Amino acid sequence: MRGLRGFLTCVLVGLAATAGAHGLLDRADPRPGSRVRTPPTHVSVWFTERLEPAYSSVQVVNDKGQRADADDSRVDASDARQLRVSVPPLAAGTYKVLWRVLSVDGHLTEGEFTFR
Repeated sequence: MRGLRGFLTCVLVGLAATAGAHGLLDRADPRPGSRVRTPPTHVSVWFTERLEPAYSSVQVVNDKGQRADADDSRVDASDARQLRVSVPPLAAGTYKVLWRVLSVDGHLTEGEFTFR
């Protein structure tokens, strides 16, 4: 019984370490699902791991699926966990933020959220 308990503990610790190694969305500005009063000049997303700049991107699309950002997505030079893209003045509406990142540990993740 003691051996089984030790084995299960090792498996659980290993799974927790693996899950924590992916570059998952930590926070964003504007916040996912938020309603902003003033249109943002850029969208920033932060992840739980440092990102590979050449393979990480974020974009903003309007409710018709048309690109609504300045196509200048980049990893922030002072924080390798932050990805940002500029946006021109946005009209009222719902916008979707789409991100795809490769963390420095080699894991690819992607996702999306909206703001209004």
